[in-house]
Amino acid sequence: MEKLLDRKIKIIWDFRGPNAAHVAEHYLKHLKEFVEAEELKYDLAGLDHFSPTHSIAFLVVAEFELQEVKNILKPHRGEVYTQEI
Repeated sequence: MEKLLDRKIKIIWDFRGPNAAHVAEHYLKHLKEFVEAEELKYDLAGLDHFSPTHSIAFLVVAEFELQEVKNILKPHRGEVYTQEI
């Protein structure tokens, strides 16, 4: 069993509307810049497109980084990340 602060957390930003995919792609660029500038533990960010009007950008962070990152970036939601990095 993983220790609480060793978990990986996927934080998510939802984008909706006719430009959702474009906005999510643009936001992803900023997330990658943030990861580099802040030297976060994981370098895992990406996109998912669910429909022409709903896309997400996401960032995987270590749980010990979560509170600080949440305060700065204001994600819409999050979940425990269970895939291997």
